[in-house]
Amino acid sequence: MLTCKDISKSFKKDFWSKNFVAIRDVSFSLEPGRIVGFLGANGAGKTTLIKIILGFIKPDTGSVEVLGIDWNDESIRKLIGYMPERPFYYQNLTGYEFLDYCGKLQGVSEEKIKENTKKWASKLEIEFALDRKIKGYSKGMLQRLGFVSALIHEPRLIILDEPLSGLDPIGRKEFKEVIRDVNAHGVGVFFSSHIVSDVQEVCDDVVVLENGEIIYNGSIQDLIEKNTDSIYNLTYRLEGQIHNIEIETNSKESRLKSILEKGGEVIKLEKNLSSLEEIVYRLNK
Repeated sequence: MLTCKDISKSFKKDFWSKNFVAIRDVSFSLEPGRIVGFLGANGAGKTTLIKIILGFIKPDTGSVEVLGIDWNDESIRKLIGYMPERPFYYQNLTGYEFLDYCGKLQGVSEEKIKENTKKWASKLEIEFALDRKIKGYSKGMLQRLGFVSALIHEPRLIILDEPLSGLDPIGRKEFKEVIRDVNAHGVGVFFSSHIVSDVQEVCDDVVVLENGEIIYNGSIQDLIEKNTDSIYNLTYRLEGQIHNIEIETNSKESRLKSILEKGGEVIKLEKNLSSLEEIVYRLNK
């Protein structure tokens, strides 16, 4: 779906200084049917990498492919939907006019623009405001409009840069549902955020960037399990009383056997998993 291979990019701050390396030898893949989270502190190189994927800037080394097409091929632009963190809107257009303009830029028919506008504006609950001028929109309304514009041409890959920023709790829930809905129809999702809990809730995989280099690339579940102590939370009933205790893996079987031999009932046994936020913090240390 999306493949980045050996990407490096440096910038020169001024004539006298040495080049500043923004990203170094970055390689990862977004597999079909997966939602990939993109995590990193400010200055880690996330924005630089996104600009390279979109073709806004060229890397010093490396390549990008979307569905097997090299990012130098202009046809790749129609396959990608992009929602920037700080989008630009024509303030004196209405929402309908803006979406119509975005669709026509991608060569979408008038009928399909209307169909997709109704579909996604309804799901994101912004349809009520589309006949108003954009200059009167709130931050949350602008986010919803931007998401619709990223989907209007039916892309195969969407890149979302801080899509939940500025949304209220209801809006955040709606956005997450739409992200899952889009992905369920075969669209790849590359989801950049600084809110780790959102990435854990929505994404299958995660790419963690630090100082321009990838420090983890893979399944969120695998990352959590590999970085969690072998402690289980056990809840059981014995002689009419409920007990909650922690047990280690190496003593789990003997403890359960002992409880059952005494006539106890095991109510719940689950591994005490660390959160993704805790693990990413440790990775960055």
